[in-house]
This record gives sequence, structure tokens and C-alpha cells, in this order.
Amino acid sequence: MKGGLLLLVLLWEAKSQPASRPNIVLLMADDLGVGDPGCYGNKTLRTPNIDRLAGGGVKFTQHLAASPLCTPSRAAFMTGRYPIRLGMASHTRLGVYIFMASSGGLPTSEVTFSRLLKDQGYSTALIGKWHLGINCDNTTDFCHHPLRHGFDYFYGIPMTNLRDCKPGEGTVFTTAYRLLVFFPLQVLGLTVFTLAVLRFLRLIRVPLGIFIFLFLLMALILVLFLCFLHYYRPLNCFLMRNYEISQQPMSFDNLTQRLTLEATGFIRRNAEKPFLLFLSYLHVHTALFSSKDFANKSRHGPYGDTTEELDWSVGQVLNVLDELGLSNDTLVYFTSDQGAHVEEVTPKGEMHGGSNGIYKGGKANNWEGGIRIPGILRWPRVIQAGLEIDEPTSNMDIFPTVAKVAGASLPQDRVIDGRDLMPLIQGKTRHSDHEFLFHYCNAYLNAVRWHPRNSKSIWKAFYFTPNFNPESANGCFHTHVCFCFGSFITHHDPPLLFDISRDPRETNPLTPATEPRFHDILRIIQEAADNHTRSLLEVPNQLSPWNMFWKPWLQLCCPSALSSLSCQCDREKRGQILSK
Repeated sequence: MKGGLLLLVLLWEAKSQPASRPNIVLLMADDLGVGDPGCYGNKTLRTPNIDRLAGGGVKFTQHLAASPLCTPSRAAFMTGRYPIRLGMASHTRLGVYIFMASSGGLPTSEVTFSRLLKDQGYSTALIGKWHLGINCDNTTDFCHHPLRHGFDYFYGIPMTNLRDCKPGEGTVFTTAYRLLVFFPLQVLGLTVFTLAVLRFLRLIRVPLGIFIFLFLLMALILVLFLCFLHYYRPLNCFLMRNYEISQQPMSFDNLTQRLTLEATGFIRRNAEKPFLLFLSYLHVHTALFSSKDFANKSRHGPYGDTTEELDWSVGQVLNVLDELGLSNDTLVYFTSDQGAHVEEVTPKGEMHGGSNGIYKGGKANNWEGGIRIPGILRWPRVIQAGLEIDEPTSNMDIFPTVAKVAGASLPQDRVIDGRDLMPLIQGKTRHSDHEFLFHYCNAYLNAVRWHPRNSKSIWKAFYFTPNFNPESANGCFHTHVCFCFGSFITHHDPPLLFDISRDPRETNPLTPATEPRFHDILRIIQEAADNHTRSLLEVPNQLSPWNMFWKPWLQLCCPSALSSLSCQCDREKRGQILSK
């Protein structure tokens, strides 16, 4: 009898104790739309592994990126804080880093979830895309490098994948070429021709030195342009292993397979102790690429091929966890950094961007299509399978969530904007802890979302909206992305108001005639916005023009290639894990 009672007491205590610290696997796609995975309604793209992940855990249907652009969204994800608090929000057109040798990046003063978990004894690794800076003052300080932000191991690209990284895939610099190269050359050429005609007709005297100067200026512009075309790829599109360059420029051959092998190898090496793996995919950002096993296999061309290869990689990670008996004790999270890039269309009219489902807009704007992203969490020992939650949640919530389950304390010297998701997932509360969410377009407060307590309504007020072009389009196709100021936007006074719970497509703005509480709702939202703004501290702007500009003294180059200035090397053994 006593033995039975003791057993019951032990079982009750075991059940009442929180689960032991789980392993953490964070999977982030790049530019994947919420309408792309099958579990979010896609009927033609094959994503069985992402769907399996969703079926085994919880699927958030109103999961939101803290920014609709890569760099600020990832900064918020890593820290649980709005990008504006970190200085990771631009005041200019350009909102992300496009040069590896920029001096801006995620400040070392910021606390990341990788740093918190490392302090708790976790082995930590980042595999894939970083895009949060590398150096500050010289090529060896690595002040923004992943290893300075709590990761024990890094293998991937320090910047991002661009069309310019893959020969034959076009360029993101079309507008810059037109304004800085072709237009000046045309003006100079026309000037030379006009002066030559006037000189020939003896209407004016033009010294020969003027012609020589103009020709030299044209030659200089042309030489710089050709150097940029030749060197951009090797200088910005390369792979690193920790602090060393391993492949410059990077090869796209079996690249997803190599990243996946690195990820699964890290899991295998750390199977006996708690680990944090952040697998940050290059898929499905352009330039699109896929291995021969996936090329031309989907129903959606190159974009579908890359999405299905991404799903394959997710499956490989899940399979290794199953094989090692780690699945029940591993929290797996899958998401995208922002919505699909709807303006990604080739000159031939081929869609290279994804689907945002029923939602308006896409990457780089704060319509739902730009910020509503997949959000899936699985932890079989703790999270009930097959859950679906429609409450507003944010990718910033992962920071406090993983900190809590890993036993780490949140920093008390700063505002943390994310909220622990576990009470919502475990049914301890049925209402999101986010009463207000603030949607920024770069450094400009674009919209505010309000989910009142004890209400199903979700109000969203826009202070300005992007001017789509053409007007009937669902994006800013003339500029490739939407911008956040000037002639690119339309201001709204009073703000444009929607009830997302009834109008998720954002097609019917409310008015005092259609919503009796119109002015009261906007007043409360404005008070929240004012309180939020007062909570912001002035910090250095990491995305200022100076911090984004290319600086030759920060340029990383293969040591063996320095003498030839070629910046090309290949230390990869393709198909093998090179991790130490």
C-alpha cells in the first residue's frame, strides 16, 4: 500500500513538473508566402514535410513578421524587439544590406536568443543566411558576426542571396544602373556630340582639352561599371565557416543539400546535450536555384522547384530527430521572414515570387500579404497535435518563448516586445497577449493593429499606404518593391481603418457611417501609438547611408586570392560535412 502511494506521489510530481529543457530547432524560409505551404491551403505545391510538422503541433494563422523586409525582420526575430529599437530601420529607400562590406549590423549590445541559450549550456549553430552585418571598423573585428551574437558555429552566407549572385539571373540594380551609368553616359555623349557639331560649324570655340576631359569621364564611368559587374558577385556572394571564407563566390550546386548536411550533422554531434539550431534557408529568395533532383519537377516552375526542395530539407531535419529519438524533446519552429515577393516577375513574365493566399500586398509593405507568415510550432511532449490558433502572434514571440522553455531569464534592462507563446498554446489563455502590434515600413510607423481584450475584433489602422503601380496591380512593379515615403505613398487622415477579423483581404475600409465606434477606435489606437513612440530610445542608425555604403577596408577576400585581387577560392568538398 505504501509503495503504491509513493508511486502515485512520484507520478503526480512528475506530471506537475515542467518538461525538461528541450532542444530548439528554428527553421526560417526566405520570402515564402503564407499561401505557399499545403497546410495553409495550397493545393498545387507539394510540402508534405511542412504539413507533417503542422499536423504534429500548432499552426498559427495570424502569425506576423515584425517587418516586411529581411534585415529588420531577422533582427526583431533574434532579439524579440521592434527593429526601430535596435537602429535596424532605415530612413531611406533601401531597407536591407546589399554590400557585405557595410559597417552596419545587429549591435553587440543587443541580447539574442542564441546568447541566452548559450549561457544556459546549449550548443548553438546558425546554418544559412545571416544578413545582419559582419564588421564595424576593419576586416578582423567581426563585431556583427553570428559568433559574436551567441552562436558557437556558423556556416552560411553573411549577406543574402540576390539575382546578381547567380550568373544569368538578372540584377537588382537596374534602377541604379539607369540613374548612375546609362543616363550620365547619354548626357555626356550628347554633350560631346553637340560641342563637336558647334565646333565643326565654327559657332563656338571648344578647346580640345574639354573633349579629352569628357571622354575620360565617360571612360571612368564605364570602367567602374564594368568593375562592378565583374566584382559584385565574388565580393558579396560567398560562403563562410565561422570566421573563414570557404567558397568565394558561392556555388549554387547542391547548396541546399550542403546546408542540410551541415544542419543534420550538427544535430548528430550534439544529440547528447541540449542544442539550438537556427537553419536559415536561402530558399525561396531570388535568385532561384534547385538541384537536379528537384529542377523542373513542380507545377510552378523554378519557384515551385525551390519550394519543394525547401520542404525536402525540412523533412531531412525531422527525420534525423526521429532517428536519434529526439523528436519528443525538441521544439521545432517553422516560419518565413516576411511575405512573398509578388513583384518578382522575369522579363519573360515568369513568376519568381510566391503566394500570399487571399491577402493583399507582399514583401516590403504592411498589407497582410507582406507581414502574415507561416508560423508552426511542434513539441510532442508538451504541445497538443493538430492545434490551430487564429490570435495575433509575432515572430518576435520566439525570443521569450525559447528563453522560457530553456530556463533563461529575459533581460530586464530593455523593452522586450515579444510575448511567451506557451500560455496561448497550452490553453492557459485564449487571448493573445498582444493587445497592440505596431507595423513599421522601415523607420516609419505605417499601421497599428488593436485586438481589444474580450473582443473578437482586430482593428488595423493605416497612417499611409503604398501607391501600387500599375494602380490595378497588387504590388509596386515599377520599382520592384514598395517604398515608404514621399511620392511612393498616400497619407490618410483620418487613418484607413479595417476590421481584419471580418475583412482579412483589407478591401473595405470602415467609415463613421459603417462603424459607429470609428472615432473612438482611432483615438485609442493613436493613444497606444503615442505611448509606444515615447518608449523608443535614440540609438545609432545601423541602416544609415554611411553604414550601408560599401567600404573597401571592410571587404573580406580569400587570403590565397589577395595577391591576385580575384577574391576567388573554393575550400568546399561538395557532398561532405566539413564541420569540426
